[in-house]
Parts: sequence; C-alpha cells; structure tokens
Amino acid sequence: MVDSPVSANFITDMRLLMVDSGIRLLAAIFILTAGWIIATWVKRWLSAGLQHLPLDLTLKPLLASLMRYAILIITVILVLEQFGVQTTSLIAVIGAAGLAVGLALQGTLSNIAAGVMLLVLRPFRVGHFVQIGGQSGTVREIGLFTTIMSTRDLVYVSVPNSAVFSGVITNYTREPLRRIKFTLPVDPVNDLSTVERVIVEALKSDSHVAKAPAPWVGVSELGDYAVILAARCFVRSEDYWRALASVQKTVKDALDRAEILIAVPRQAPAVRLEPAVAKNTPPSPK
Repeated sequence: MVDSPVSANFITDMRLLMVDSGIRLLAAIFILTAGWIIATWVKRWLSAGLQHLPLDLTLKPLLASLMRYAILIITVILVLEQFGVQTTSLIAVIGAAGLAVGLALQGTLSNIAAGVMLLVLRPFRVGHFVQIGGQSGTVREIGLFTTIMSTRDLVYVSVPNSAVFSGVITNYTREPLRRIKFTLPVDPVNDLSTVERVIVEALKSDSHVAKAPAPWVGVSELGDYAVILAARCFVRSEDYWRALASVQKTVKDALDRAEILIAVPRQAPAVRLEPAVAKNTPPSPK
C-alpha cells in the first residue's frame, strides 16, 4: 500500500518539528547552564573586586547578589524566547500572576522590604556587634532575605530581616566609646580616700582607658564586713572585651602594691557540741 501524499507530508512535518524542538530544547539547556555559571562567576568576581573599592561593607554583598539575579532573569527570558514565548505578553502575565504570588509569599516579600529598610536606615553595619531577634553576634552580611551573624563562639546565625526590623536592635559597636563598670569590696580599715586615688590612677595608666570622660570611683554600698566601691571608665567599643580584663588586672596590681586590703568573708566561730552522755552509761570510778 502506497502512502498518500498527505500522510507523507505529515510525517515530514512531524520530523521537522521534532528536530526543531530538539534544537530549541538543547539551546535552552545550554543558555540556562551558561547563564547560571556566568551569574555565579560574576557574583564571585564582584565580591572580590568590590573589596578594593571605597564602598560601605553593607552594600558590597548586596550589589553582587543583585547583579547575579539580574543575569538569571535575562537568562530565563532568553530561554523562554527559544520556545516562542513573546516577552512583551509575558510581562502582562507576570503582572497578573504577581499579585497571587505576592499574597502567597507575604513572609518572603516582607523580608525583602525589611532588608531594604535596614539598608536605608542603617541601624547597624557589617562588622558591628549587635543583639537582634534574641541572638547576639557580629554582623557578617545583610542580604535581601536574611541577616547573617557570627557569635563569639563562631556559630553561624541567620535571622530573617522581618524579625530584625520588627524587633529591638541593640548595637554595642555603633557608639565610639563604651563604659566599663565593676565593683571592688575593700576592707573597712583602709583609708577610702587613698583607695579611690589608687584606683583612679591605675585606671588612667591603662592604655585602653579613654581620657575623656575621666575615670570615676565612688562608694557604692556599705556592707557588714566590706565597703563596696564602684569603678567606671570608658574604652573604645571595639576594644571592650580586651579592655575589661586588662583594666581589672591593672587595678588589682595597683591595690597590691599599695598594700590595700581586699575584703574577705568573715565567718562566725563554729561551736562543736559534744554528744549527750547516755543514761545507762556506768559512772566513772572515783
């Protein structure tokens, strides 16, 4: 049986369509793969290149991420064009679907909006030590969705931007100076004026302590067996933890050299009661 010209043309058209579709599919896969790789390379290149530019550390990772997303969007548009999708009409479709997607992704969009507000208001920057969302650590990156922190124990912490922006933000690094406060129990037999002078001079001699505001020492509490002195001084915010240990050691050494007595807890003398003698115990011989 000889095939009719109609069926032969149909088979030829199907073959051409399959070949054309296969070529378009391979081209789309190639474009998608190349776009993904280029976007990743560009982000890494920008992240390294922007380190040498006088830009805010907060903006550098954001610019690199935005460039990556822009390349990925262009890649998706090129892939859709391979399948004959009109990008002009696609914009209208995206606009119509944007409302539904926005309602479904309210949490994600709120993170993006909060990230933009954090970049505008700047309550903290990269490198600041902060407490946000019940977590404390050093800010490493402010992204579009999350804020990345590293704790003192070098633990990775990721906090959603919406939780950061809606909560209380405590920034320990924003101000140039930070106050150190500690107490010292001294024995009441010491001359308090001498003790205060020794402590103030010790604080002034420490290289971490700022000249202004000047260090201060005063009586905080009168205890039963000790006089509690409160010492206050200001140090640079970034040197706080090193200064806290250095200042207390400097004061302790100065008190030892001046032979000032530190108060020690005093205990009442213990009285040991002998056990009662049993009634059936025979009397001792006279």
